[in-house]
Amino acid sequence: MTGTLVACFSATGTTLNIAQIIAKAAEADLFQIIPKQPYTKADLDWMDRSSRSSVEMKDSKSRPQIKDQKLSLENYDVIYLGFPIWWYVAPTIINTFLESHDFSGKKIILFATSGGSGFGNTVRQLQPSAPDAVITEGRIFNHVTKQEIIQWVKNTCKEGE
Repeated sequence: MTGTLVACFSATGTTLNIAQIIAKAAEADLFQIIPKQPYTKADLDWMDRSSRSSVEMKDSKSRPQIKDQKLSLENYDVIYLGFPIWWYVAPTIINTFLESHDFSGKKIILFATSGGSGFGNTVRQLQPSAPDAVITEGRIFNHVTKQEIIQWVKNTCKEGE
């Protein structure tokens, strides 16, 4: 294994906080997936069927644009990929990210933040966007301690050896 990357999309900062702990524990680089058009509080109102996030999640073909950033994956074999759970799956901006890079031969370990739902069909929904990668369901982080996150990283690192 050459290296580990932690990539995350965080609309409110919650997932980014978890990603920072994971990156430090895994001695990994951190990459933030930043939308070209930032999400506002109104955009994230899941109770409003016309909010931006609701509209995006109703359309499985939706691919929100990502801010232009340089990312080379050649030095990474393992990617921890984090996001908030929206409507029981990953936000479609995660598909945008996966489709924007070549993840062939990479192991992608998912982690997410959620107010209560699990991964649902997330792996199945993401796999077509990175068909030559191995995507595994990792863990949902909801009301966890820093130590619990660190222990999870240590356990996933052992599994990958």
